[in-house]
Amino acid sequence: MDRRFNLKVEDVLEKQFNIDFKGYAASEVDEFLDMVIQDYQQYEEMIQELGATMQKYENTIETMKAKISELETSSKNAEEHVAAYSNVDILKRLSRLEAEVFKR
Repeated sequence: MDRRFNLKVEDVLEKQFNIDFKGYAASEVDEFLDMVIQDYQQYEEMIQELGATMQKYENTIETMKAKISELETSSKNAEEHVAAYSNVDILKRLSRLEAEVFKR
């Protein structure tokens, strides 16, 4: 999957800050980074779930396209069958009428 984020969970977890005389409190930085890590983990889980859902729907769409194609083909065959049947029916009627007309 294409990653659009600059950081991975491991990058944030393993990040080391330089300690300066007027630096930030290490515990505050750690707490904040823990929150960032949790967010990234949730984003990754959400992306995986959405990807799986999307794949399921794409498979469903492909299945439906195949069924539509199959139904269109069988519909054309049924129409041809009905047309042929109608023609035979008409010919039978016509021959009966001719027989009746020419009997007299």
